[in-house]
Amino acid sequence: MSDGSSFYITTPIFYVNDVPHIGHAYTEVAADVLARWHRQRGEDTWLLTGTDEHGQKILRTATANGVTPKEWADRLVETAWKPLLKTVDITNDDFIRTTDVRHEVNAQKFLQHLFDAGHIYTGEYEGFYCVGCEEYKQPGDLVDGAGEYTGQQVCAIHSIPVELLHEKNYFFRMSTFTDRLLAMYEANPTFIQPESARNEVISFVKQGLSDLSISRSSFDWGIKVPWDDSHVVYVWFDALLNYITAAGYGQDDEKFSRLWPATHIVGKDILRFHAVIWPAMLLAAGLPVPTQVFGHGWLLVGGEKMSKSKLTGIAPNQITDTFGSDTFRYYFMRAISFGQDGSFSWEDLSARYQSELANGFGNLASRVIAMVVRYCDGEIPGVGTPTEADAAIRETEIRVTQVADAAIDRLALHEALAAVWELVDELNGYITTQEPWALAKNPDDRERLETVLHTVVRGLGTLAVLLSPVTPQATATLWAALGGTGLVQDQPIDRAWEWTGGTHVSPLAALFPRIEATVG
Repeated sequence: MSDGSSFYITTPIFYVNDVPHIGHAYTEVAADVLARWHRQRGEDTWLLTGTDEHGQKILRTATANGVTPKEWADRLVETAWKPLLKTVDITNDDFIRTTDVRHEVNAQKFLQHLFDAGHIYTGEYEGFYCVGCEEYKQPGDLVDGAGEYTGQQVCAIHSIPVELLHEKNYFFRMSTFTDRLLAMYEANPTFIQPESARNEVISFVKQGLSDLSISRSSFDWGIKVPWDDSHVVYVWFDALLNYITAAGYGQDDEKFSRLWPATHIVGKDILRFHAVIWPAMLLAAGLPVPTQVFGHGWLLVGGEKMSKSKLTGIAPNQITDTFGSDTFRYYFMRAISFGQDGSFSWEDLSARYQSELANGFGNLASRVIAMVVRYCDGEIPGVGTPTEADAAIRETEIRVTQVADAAIDRLALHEALAAVWELVDELNGYITTQEPWALAKNPDDRERLETVLHTVVRGLGTLAVLLSPVTPQATATLWAALGGTGLVQDQPIDRAWEWTGGTHVSPLAALFPRIEATVG
């Protein structure tokens, strides 16, 4: 298994029953920012995303649209889910589909291993099933319906009626892993984060786990149970295995040993699958559990979870077509405390674009480059005798780099960005107090002018390196204008202040141009 030198990070694989909304893109961007940051540390990094294409929900959606489930999945993957990755600038290393042969074959190997080891048995089950969640629901998971569902019990997440199912299925002896899971949570306090998520899972498991129905026989869209092809594998049992089948389980031992275990970024509504069922499956198979499961909060619109069925779903391109992908990435990583619920509004997006990106960072970059071009013919000046103010900028460069780097290790993306923005604000304040335009008027102040410009160029380059994982397009443009060495994404981010470059800057267009119309 991995010796800890690699960083393997995953998003959930997303259902192809519908097109993506900004909630899906939020998860993708968070994982991508983390992956980009670790790559810039020089770590062996692997980012996995993909699609979940089996199960009753997909079957019903495809049937309703007059196509086969595979035809439906192919259509959605190529026209919606893969394009999403380009829309928000995701640098995934792999894209797995649960209909891939590599997944189906090796998922069956895993299942057969558990069956041979005695972890699976035949039984009967009756319960309320939510097709939206693809999960049997306990009474506490149901609420009274409203509107057309008045008088019915509905899923608290999807607000649709549950179905009473009675089936003869295969079961995974999950109950036998209750104590081992609790001991694992105790021994590794950071396995589940944030703390609220950890507490919820521990409380749930302490109530005692039931065995898990892992097959369905009432429909045939799924991976066949290897010893009984009249059953297909329960969609969640199937889907969770993508994290190891993509990493080489069952077919590439070297790759699997190098990458596994992984850090999983998931929405809090699927936390239990990843923090309870998944580690129990791995323990049964004798494999290491994930490094960490991080359950982030929901994106709320009008106080409710993002939902296509409730018409609160917003397509990512509705934002990126106007504001660009960098703004999308920055806004959701900065405006929402990662791990908590966060409310989205067009007004807040527009306000942050203007104040933080256009007027804060973008204007800083434009001013610095323009002054070097105007006062030094584009040549980056050397440094004279530094003052306390100059030294303070350098100290801030080092400090925010270290603070942001430590925040990334905690998956505190919002804290990392807040730290970096201290340098943005300090550089803007430094320019205001040093008044390089006034220094330029007096030849006697030439050395001081050059020192001030040298200081802000150095600070701006540090910002380019630190913000590269979040705003890759703007920082690549800025890096080229600064004459930075190579590509900005190849610069060591944990020592961002040590960046190197050439002798001249080149003119820079506005990184975040003024947007006149507010959309909504």
